[in-house]
Amino acid sequence: MEHKHMLILIIVPCSVTALIVLLLVIYLCTRKRGEIVSRDVEANFEVKERDGVEKDLLIKFQDGEDLTVYEILDAPGEVIGKSSYGTLYRASLLSIDRLTLLRFLRPACTVTMKEVVPVMELLGSLRHPNLVPLCAFYAGQRGEKLMVHPFYRHGTLAQLIRDGNGEAHKWHIICRISIGIAQGLDYLHTDLEIPIIHGNLKSNNILLDRHFMPYVSDFGLHLLLNPTAGQEMLEASAAQGYKAPELIKMREVSEETDIYSLGVILLELLTGKETFYRKPNFDKDIYLPNAIQSAILDHRVADFYHPQILVSQTDDGQRVVNEDHVNEFLQLAVACCSPSPALRPNIKQVLSKLEEIGK
Repeated sequence: MEHKHMLILIIVPCSVTALIVLLLVIYLCTRKRGEIVSRDVEANFEVKERDGVEKDLLIKFQDGEDLTVYEILDAPGEVIGKSSYGTLYRASLLSIDRLTLLRFLRPACTVTMKEVVPVMELLGSLRHPNLVPLCAFYAGQRGEKLMVHPFYRHGTLAQLIRDGNGEAHKWHIICRISIGIAQGLDYLHTDLEIPIIHGNLKSNNILLDRHFMPYVSDFGLHLLLNPTAGQEMLEASAAQGYKAPELIKMREVSEETDIYSLGVILLELLTGKETFYRKPNFDKDIYLPNAIQSAILDHRVADFYHPQILVSQTDDGQRVVNEDHVNEFLQLAVACCSPSPALRPNIKQVLSKLEEIGK
């Protein structure tokens, strides 16, 4: 009899243990693929020894409240841009009911998750009419990271300039785009408790809507990159003509280096030329800021902007543009591109002058 009781006592605990294991397996198999994490993120997830997270992480911000991990990862997408540190996709997400821009950051290029999350929380909290907002951030267990932004159908400022679109030669459009960019940068530099340096300002990172309202993208992205990837971003900026001459390391970016990049964009807008361009019968590319400096010395400034600029087509009809305003715009852009950071205007001064010129 004692042997029988002992056998029963052994079988019963084993059966309970098996039941618990079975229930646990069922739970794990039926739970949702991703977990939505509240904005108090750091208290709600564990970071792996390397770069992934223990479970899928989705942080949602304004206009991304209805997103799910499944929807983000399974959305049909089209590659529209690549860089050394990531890939851009145009995707269609059902819950948002509009096209979305997905930015994939390569795991090998980013800092650790403990560093990434606070930056994402900061970037996701920023809202301004001339900034591209961050709607959500996803991190996977293999270190993959995705940023979700709205998609702007009318392309970039670089495309507008490169395509020679007639709208790009209208004075009121030039002023609208310039003032909008400056307003977005002013918010980043002066309206926050701790200023955010854009770090990679260029015409390809200015998105446009159908009314030619500009939206500044990629601000603060350098904060998410490790030193190697950050340096590659800086080298790309230099090759494209937007890097301030004193800038050697990405960690040295400043308000003054952003102003230099802004000055180059203003010159692109006014002249309709890219940062590096080639004249007929010239073997070498010409750097736009240098060419403008030479034109000022030779009194050839009028050769650099389209004659159509002086006749602005508005909703009320045509009106002649004061050429003095065009020259003031040019002088402001040249001041922003000064080789000396101390001689460059700050963003408040730039914005004030643009608003005065654009009246």
